[in-house]
Amino acid sequence: MTAEAWKVTIAAALLMALGNGLRAASGLFVSPMNNATGMGLAGLSLVLAIGQLAVGLAQPWLGAWADRRGAARLVVGGALVLALATVACAQPALWAQPVVMALMIVSSALAASAMASNGMLVGEVNRRVDATRAGLAVGLVGAGASLGQMLVAPATQWLIQYRGWVPALLASAALALLALPLSRALRRRPGPHRAEPSPPVSDVLRDARFWRVAGSFGVCGFHVTFMAVHMPGVIDRCGLDPSLAGLWIAVAGAANIVGSIAMGRAMRSQDHVLLLLAMYAVRMLGIAALLVAPATRPVLLAFAVVMGASHMATLPPTAQLVARHHGVARLGSLFGVVMLVHQLGGFAGVWLGGWAAAATGSDRLLWGIDIAMAGLAWALLWPLRAKRRGGIPRPVQSG
Repeated sequence: MTAEAWKVTIAAALLMALGNGLRAASGLFVSPMNNATGMGLAGLSLVLAIGQLAVGLAQPWLGAWADRRGAARLVVGGALVLALATVACAQPALWAQPVVMALMIVSSALAASAMASNGMLVGEVNRRVDATRAGLAVGLVGAGASLGQMLVAPATQWLIQYRGWVPALLASAALALLALPLSRALRRRPGPHRAEPSPPVSDVLRDARFWRVAGSFGVCGFHVTFMAVHMPGVIDRCGLDPSLAGLWIAVAGAANIVGSIAMGRAMRSQDHVLLLLAMYAVRMLGIAALLVAPATRPVLLAFAVVMGASHMATLPPTAQLVARHHGVARLGSLFGVVMLVHQLGGFAGVWLGGWAAAATGSDRLLWGIDIAMAGLAWALLWPLRAKRRGGIPRPVQSG
């Protein structure tokens, strides 16, 4: 890759690390915020789910903005709003006002998405990296998400345990401001970028292949968003030390780095659809094993390894399937629609996860639904397997 391509890729990876690290740590605030505000687990889960839905609805618009005007301004605006909304959630005067708290929580979710959304960052990287290296570059961006998860969540857990959740929330607000210097690398500069002819977005939205890929990523959203928000509660309901949650997230993040980079390398020689099918199979088997194994610390950490390895590993092949079929010129807009479907899945995962735990006192119902959803992803992706000889199809080169 060129120096410019490396610079954009590293900046995107660090932004993904920042955004995903803060997102992964947000689940650690659910229990203390529930105790302080009295919103109730089901009510708080609904607010968090609405935040996921709002993020999804915003994705096509954010992607279209980035396609037309670049991502740098979005990153700056998102970071500033995220810091302000997070500080507001830490103010005791607002805790007795559930509507205001809900508004701040939803606003912070939207701002975090503007700061480091998958669609925006994937679009920028694909436009500035050669097609033959794009899969690896997106894999590195996905690994960045894991790095943030591995570093931010344990630090936040430590702060909550030894300093309290309010100082930890204020530290999260300060951390969001690190996005401001990173945004400089995403500024558009004169010169050639990857941009082959692409069909209009309206034509793509009538293509069944697009919706099959998007639907499978919605299953991914259901799975990973449930775990991001509710895994600390799952660990608590297993009767284990709540401090294990931070370590669980860190272990999953470390496995995620390996999985994302390995996926980026595998994409150079393997069919992207088959790789996605393998990831959803890993998730099904991992959850099934969790349901029959004893709820011990080693079992939960082994589960973190399995889930982490398949977490962001679905992002590179999903993005490259969209780019392969529909080009990169409007990839921000198109992947924004894919992320909308992802967030609809996330809405269901967060809401149903909280509802099921509150109603049954257990997470077995949600895990069973999750296995069925992974089966749905298989059904959607199976017809897209490449029928070819002599290697996987490549994206159309510009020129």
